[in-house]
Amino acid sequence: MLRRLDEYRWEIPKTGGMRVPGVLYASERLLKAMGHDESPTQIANVAHLPGIVKYSLAMPDVHWGYGFPIGGVAAFDMETGVVSPGGVGYDINCGCRLMTTKLFHEEIRDRIPDLLTALFHRIPSGVGSKGALKLAAKEEKQVLAEGAAWAVRHGFGTPADLETTEDGGTMRGADPDKVSNRAIERGREQLGTLGSGNHFLEIEIVEEIFDAKAAVAFGLVKNQVAVMIHSGSRGLGYQICDDYLAKMVKNIPNLDFHLPDRQLACAYLASQAGRDYLAAMACAANYAWANRQMMMHWSRETFAEVLHKSPNQLGMRLLYDVCHNIAKIETFPVEGKLIELCVHRKGATRALPAGHPLVPKVYAAVGQPVLIPGDMGSGSYVLVGMEKAVQDTFGSACHGAGRVMSRTQALKASRGRAIAQEMSDRGVLVMATGRATLAEEIPEAYKKLDDVVEIVHQAGIARKVARLRPVACIKG
Repeated sequence: MLRRLDEYRWEIPKTGGMRVPGVLYASERLLKAMGHDESPTQIANVAHLPGIVKYSLAMPDVHWGYGFPIGGVAAFDMETGVVSPGGVGYDINCGCRLMTTKLFHEEIRDRIPDLLTALFHRIPSGVGSKGALKLAAKEEKQVLAEGAAWAVRHGFGTPADLETTEDGGTMRGADPDKVSNRAIERGREQLGTLGSGNHFLEIEIVEEIFDAKAAVAFGLVKNQVAVMIHSGSRGLGYQICDDYLAKMVKNIPNLDFHLPDRQLACAYLASQAGRDYLAAMACAANYAWANRQMMMHWSRETFAEVLHKSPNQLGMRLLYDVCHNIAKIETFPVEGKLIELCVHRKGATRALPAGHPLVPKVYAAVGQPVLIPGDMGSGSYVLVGMEKAVQDTFGSACHGAGRVMSRTQALKASRGRAIAQEMSDRGVLVMATGRATLAEEIPEAYKKLDDVVEIVHQAGIARKVARLRPVACIKG
């Protein structure tokens, strides 16, 4: 089924109802590690959708998902193409935010347990966790319209934070009236919460620098203390996805094309149903940015209180915030012409080069930071977007390591083990609301982060800038 294109790309040839071929970024080792994962079939299924441009893509962290594979990227023509909630995912704008500090590892080494405990108690985590705020419906709709700007306006951070947040932390086109009352209710008490599953808050140390110029631009130095937050739109985003999937699944018999999988339920971008979904999705994206903005603000306060540092001494600044699960209207070259497309990134990160108009001004000379976290024992990478991503992947790169075990398999593999102690033995202190979360998130449940990132780097999509190792991690 797979035909090798080059060292890092494999083609799924166009057959049957496929409108374009599929392209998978992977090494032979990662292909073997995928085993019987169904994601290649899902890549091919996505290629059946109307208006898809060039190819159905998958990043090296690809694994089976709902409809689209996680790690899937697909772009659709605005006039003839579709938008699919399965191509965005249930956790709309699940994303990562990396903060750097003026601190170095040796300064906080003995205080890491105190910092971890204080952060764990300050920032709610776990399934159904509730935050300190309980918003009225009217105020929540302001969050959905404004995103991270709402949080900053209410004292949770500074305007400078917005400058290095993707899209400034506010997605245009959001319409709270397109969000159900059920979704609004689910979001009322979850703003400023981490959630569960693979979401985390991690204290990390810059371990290695690969690109000195980009590292200087990003404010990264060796042995520096940093904080990574990975979270999304919580129950609100899940409900929005669920609501619109139900509507689109119900409409499948009325479509004028065949769907190879009901999970690919979709609507034409030019239709009212398509526009309504994009407007609601933007609301969830804005909620997620406000959510991460608030957790960052509380992280700053916690570090300052535990370490008795002033904000200036602490120097915690936002390096960048990227979103993973999203569909965005962007312009890319197709057959020599710049075309406006709806780019679905499901478990994929935007990766834009130097000089691109969507890169923050502070990074214009080097390119957009690309944040790629691994499992709770592997830490994270910072990369920078490259021109080849614009040409080959609709400005996209991978978003993490990617699972190789289901949660059920991971639970079975971790039975009888003391996962927190294992992590401590590896030099990573871990706290979690539920023991099952640690069991589901064991390091071996994921691909090796180094292998995944190396493919992106060697393929020229994004270039390695720095590697960070974890010293403390909060899981839900």
